[in-house]
Amino acid sequence: MVKKIALSLVGLIIIVIVGLLVYVQVAWDKVYDYPYPNLEVSTDSTVIAKGKYLVHGPAHCSNCHVSSIEEYIQADLGQPIPLKGGVEFKLGPLGSLFTKNLTPDPLTGIGRYTDGELFRMMRHAVKPDGTASMALIMPFWDMADEDLIAIVSYLRSTEPVENQVVDNQWSFLGKAVRVFVPSFHPIESPKPFPSAPPMEATVIRGEYLARYVANCVGCHTNRDLMTFEAIGPEYAGGMEFEPWPEMHEALGEDPDLWMRSPNITPHPNSALAKFKSVEEWKERFRKGRTITISPMHWGPFSRMSDEDLEAIYLYLHSLEPVDYQVGELMYKK
Repeated sequence: MVKKIALSLVGLIIIVIVGLLVYVQVAWDKVYDYPYPNLEVSTDSTVIAKGKYLVHGPAHCSNCHVSSIEEYIQADLGQPIPLKGGVEFKLGPLGSLFTKNLTPDPLTGIGRYTDGELFRMMRHAVKPDGTASMALIMPFWDMADEDLIAIVSYLRSTEPVENQVVDNQWSFLGKAVRVFVPSFHPIESPKPFPSAPPMEATVIRGEYLARYVANCVGCHTNRDLMTFEAIGPEYAGGMEFEPWPEMHEALGEDPDLWMRSPNITPHPNSALAKFKSVEEWKERFRKGRTITISPMHWGPFSRMSDEDLEAIYLYLHSLEPVDYQVGELMYKK
């Protein structure tokens, strides 16, 4: 009797495991039928100039959508590198992502896609083929319409570069996470900002940038490295960044060095408290990258306007102070 029960349990476990394996393989690349936003690109030079500022500044698209580590470093320094994509971002046991070609090339870039397909990808995290993109990597779904239009309009205006980027490579664990973890699913009901606040030193402009454009809240919030969901208070830091061996080696740094994001709430012990005035804050950003392997996009952020830097400073100081000790910012596990 006991033997029969044990065999039945083993059989049931095998059925569940097989069923799970089949389900993940079938569902991990599900196609979603989300509507296309009613937005169109513009050829107005003012709109394109605004898009250029966002792409190479606060939205920092120019840092990631390059083809190699060398180009990543050059783009960070402000060199005009085509956004042809291809650089690999390793996600540990989940697999690897490859940044996409954002030039208007008709064969390998965004020239293949309609305005609706591009705006849906940014608003709902649904790619042109209907599958989900990784929303937290491109957290622009609540950006105001006019800024989305400006970004895509600028990208449409750049020189096309043919560069076929390989597909993302997901392990079985990565596929399972895509199936079961909400942060890997499309954005069903985005709540876009009614309109982009004017480029002025105001708290509301700072909040808009910190949440929906520069994504300060994304990295300066402790997150689970498997699901990327928040496990700590917003802006209080503590998110861990795995070593990027190729980048570390290219820069002559220790390939085993991890980093944590600092606390940027207005607590007396936070990193924000080191800046006694907005002028000190702006001066630090103008210096750009000082820690070579920092995951922060210092290059694009160093090119932000005075008004935008001041706005973020004011917004961060409007937050509730959080006493959240993140430990050493650079360390080895």
